[in-house]
Amino acid sequence: MLSMVAGKMHAVDYTLKSPNGKLSVSIQTGEKLTWSINHEGTAVLLPSAISADCKVAGRELEMGKDMNKPKTRKGEVRDQWHTDFYRKKTVDNNYNFLMIQQKGYSVEFRAYDEGAAYRFVVTQSKPLIVENETSNFTFAGDYRTTLGYVTDTRGGNMYYTSYETYYEDHKLSELSNKNIIVQPVVVWLPEGKKAMIMDAGLEDYPNMFLRKAEGNVLETVFDRVPTEAKASGQNLIPTKKENFIARFDAVEKQQTLPWRTVVVSENDADLVDTDMAMNLAPACKLNDTSWIKPGKVAWDWWNDNNIYGVDFQSGINTQTYKYYIDFAAKNGIEYIIVDEGWSGRESMTKDLNPNVDIPELVRYGRERGVGVILWALWRNIILDMEGNMAYYEKMGVKGFKIDFFDRSDQVMFSSSKELAKCAAKHHMMVDYHGHRAFGLNRTYPNVVNYEGVKGLENVKWMGKKDGRPEFDQVRYDVLIASMRMQMGPMDYTPGAMKNATQSSFYADYHSPMSIGTRVHQMAMYTLYEAPLQMLADNPSNYMREQECTDFISRIPTTWDETIVLGAEFGEYVAVARKKDGKWYLAALNNWTPRDITIDLSKLGITSATADIFADGANAHRIAIDYKHTTKTVTTGEKINIHLAPGGGWTAVIE
Repeated sequence: MLSMVAGKMHAVDYTLKSPNGKLSVSIQTGEKLTWSINHEGTAVLLPSAISADCKVAGRELEMGKDMNKPKTRKGEVRDQWHTDFYRKKTVDNNYNFLMIQQKGYSVEFRAYDEGAAYRFVVTQSKPLIVENETSNFTFAGDYRTTLGYVTDTRGGNMYYTSYETYYEDHKLSELSNKNIIVQPVVVWLPEGKKAMIMDAGLEDYPNMFLRKAEGNVLETVFDRVPTEAKASGQNLIPTKKENFIARFDAVEKQQTLPWRTVVVSENDADLVDTDMAMNLAPACKLNDTSWIKPGKVAWDWWNDNNIYGVDFQSGINTQTYKYYIDFAAKNGIEYIIVDEGWSGRESMTKDLNPNVDIPELVRYGRERGVGVILWALWRNIILDMEGNMAYYEKMGVKGFKIDFFDRSDQVMFSSSKELAKCAAKHHMMVDYHGHRAFGLNRTYPNVVNYEGVKGLENVKWMGKKDGRPEFDQVRYDVLIASMRMQMGPMDYTPGAMKNATQSSFYADYHSPMSIGTRVHQMAMYTLYEAPLQMLADNPSNYMREQECTDFISRIPTTWDETIVLGAEFGEYVAVARKKDGKWYLAALNNWTPRDITIDLSKLGITSATADIFADGANAHRIAIDYKHTTKTVTTGEKINIHLAPGGGWTAVIE
């Protein structure tokens, strides 16, 4: 119980442990609410203040401050849930919880074996304004971090971002307090452990950014609620804002704020397969998901429609897209995307490009078993969300790649949820670009991908410095498997058939290449989670490289089981994923050549055939070089693999 001595409120401590007992969360109430995290003697998080300043029906509600005589409720949850749209079919959701209840609100803490999280819950069914929310993440030392600053702002404002940033390594003391940081952030703890900070369960709320505070502390910052906006280029840019971060005009029973989450890894492999983001997201709201069909997509934009060996001029026209459909049908690819250029800027049903006959492409694709997905501007499709979805559903279009959200405020996130809900009503899938993964794909599984990643498109315009690419794309490719991908699927758009070393690379917007080896690109199809996965290169290049294309076309995009075979943060990563009784393996490397050993005993294989693509003997000089072999593998066998600089390895075992 709380007590008052000389007018001062005394704190009360609570402890919450993870199911395996290794992780401990300490919570202290009183004048301010703090939490700290310890993992088997390692101080993950020192006491860190958390609060939210609100108004409920116009009256002040200061959550996390002056907590007097709180009621508490503790318990445990041992649960599983099932999904057809993730990197595993069955997800364990096991945690212990502590609910601290105050008048008008509560704070819920959870301790998982893999980390801890908390959220505020307003328990009054009245109009709510969140003026600000504060979460501090305080560390015991000047630790190394891996993170990315917002660099690609829209409209000159730091909150207008596509959530794409390369990762940098800095000590906490070296971070700038003038720039905001895109989550997730990884902090390197003692004893080889790491902490990853991110939010989860985000609904109708602004994005959580981080910023350096005084000492070894990171603090949260949020965009404010916009009241007016104007079209600017491809974006819808706010021109006037409120002085608060979120508003809820109609609150039923209670209003939950997003989870603030710290994932804790004992070793680097733990970061490659954490389920916390999905477990903390709202459960699926669709009664029927049978119509959602994940798959691969032949994509036009990256390769600039530069098909060749045909008797027509390629470009944004009906003949070109029929060629894509023919290619997809021949290679068992489920969809094509008609990207930017087919629609009007201000309407999705008027002023369309007369050179692209969408109804004819839908008809042509239907006859060949290939679905058509259309690109759309966010600011365009929301002008008549219901009408646009209904119109193209009737036509037979399978979904939309919705682009240029590029914002971080509550209005944008609420809109993306409404889009997913409306699309589901009309049996349409959506792929969000200029956006970040935030758990909506669990709630509405027709959200089959997000961007928010520095994917293959970036090499189309990447410059060189001192004879090398100006950014280390290859190390980034490895890092995102441990960082960005743990927030949700990512539309990296792999599959380049023109591949370059650091010295041979050059930017070519119209006939682009990738950085790293051919098999580095091929391994991404197994490694990267993407229920809707692109083939970024053009059909002509794929048909010239049919052996590689045949292999890529076999790779599923959702999985029954995932096992991490090995990982060293930012160095290499190796995984095995199972689908319908077959194992699909992949390894991805940075620029350091290395030899690794994969232990197949984890997979329960008795005797099977492995179809293997590995870096060729000269892949360090000629990045397209690869070696394709088959071999019989048996129980307990260990496979020795050489990964070239910027290399990869991939196999199917059946």
